[in-house]
Amino acid sequence: MAEDFGGLVDSEQGLVSRRIFIEPEIYEAEQRQIFARCWLFLCHDSQLPLPGDFFSTWMGEDPVLVVRDSGGTVHAFLNVCRHRGNRLCRADHGNAASFTCAYHGWTYTNDGRLSGVPYLKEAYHNELDRNQWGLVPVAQLDQYKGLWFATFDAQAPPLRDYLGEMAWYLDTFVDRRDGGVEVVATHKWIMPCNWKFPAENFGGDAYHVPWSHLSAVTTGFSSGVTTKPATTGAMVSPGNGHVLICVGPDDVGDPPIAEVIAYEQAIRPEVSARLGPRARRINPLVGTVFPNFSLLRATSRTFRVWHPRGPGKTEVWSYVFIDKAAPPEIKEAIRLAGVRGFSPSGSFEQDDMDNWQECTQTCRGVASRRMPLNMQMGLGRDRFDAELGAWASAYRISESNHRQFYRRWAELMAAGGWRELAAAPAREQQYA
Repeated sequence: MAEDFGGLVDSEQGLVSRRIFIEPEIYEAEQRQIFARCWLFLCHDSQLPLPGDFFSTWMGEDPVLVVRDSGGTVHAFLNVCRHRGNRLCRADHGNAASFTCAYHGWTYTNDGRLSGVPYLKEAYHNELDRNQWGLVPVAQLDQYKGLWFATFDAQAPPLRDYLGEMAWYLDTFVDRRDGGVEVVATHKWIMPCNWKFPAENFGGDAYHVPWSHLSAVTTGFSSGVTTKPATTGAMVSPGNGHVLICVGPDDVGDPPIAEVIAYEQAIRPEVSARLGPRARRINPLVGTVFPNFSLLRATSRTFRVWHPRGPGKTEVWSYVFIDKAAPPEIKEAIRLAGVRGFSPSGSFEQDDMDNWQECTQTCRGVASRRMPLNMQMGLGRDRFDAELGAWASAYRISESNHRQFYRRWAELMAAGGWRELAAAPAREQQYA
């Protein structure tokens, strides 16, 4: 039975206990209740282009090996040798027909079968059934528009149901043109902060931009759209904890680079036709697929995973992506924009890391931990918009998405299983 976390999040009043960002017991419960249950992003299909290609990643604290086997089928396994639990593959990515453990030499084919055991005849007397000791697969594996996800929970809803209306919003990032997108750069770094701070920020915090990023904005590095009070748009929550920051359909959120702006103008008819009528209402710039996968189109093109590494540490894996159909000079311009703006040395990223670090650090104090966080901006002023398929804030700056994100966090932390979550009333019915 899950521990009662009901008192830690009061989404009706917009109050969140700071305990959830620092206490080890809560972090351990998150690993069970959220990261071992939810669909988590693994990698993009362009990172596994050939048979034998593999990619090492994490689902929570569990190492995972994603591999396209020699026949072309994609698998995801625990990256753990079945013998003594050593991490099997240490390389970040590559191409291999098999994987051999560095400890005792057990060898697995790239479809997960145990193919080699040293001294099988002599030491095991041929009594070890290798068919029973292959790599452990994830419970479910699926992809959406080239984005590969997995879950450890066999009872979790199918990926498409888990995404719900968020699927269309993902299209605005990764399926704007024929052929989708491809990854063109990767950055990894560690931040001394709790994973939830960046996840919620990318899904709903437009409030910090004109202040925290003032220097980048005033130097012209940003398009500046999200800093103007008159800018249209809304905070949008399509359900299941997924959240996005959206501007109006005619607002520009692209990097202030002449060739990129010209490219976006040239493809706009194609993109509009592909995305359909909803694109005439809203333009998603940044968002988070609950719990820890975020996508960004403003000032750059990146998607990233906030890998939890304890209550006070997050490992960031950030990927610059671009439309496959884009010309080479546009891909290079986008890659450079990603390095300059959203990378360990990026001007925007450093502003954010400083804030998230300090927010986490102050949670360590006994007295300050007693002070709940205020997420009351726009309280009671968000409404379900059937055309958007989501809850939308009355004004483009709001903390409505923060409340949706932490409401879902609390629901998962309290639920004994997916059946309890499925039995909860639809959000639009609950607040009608």
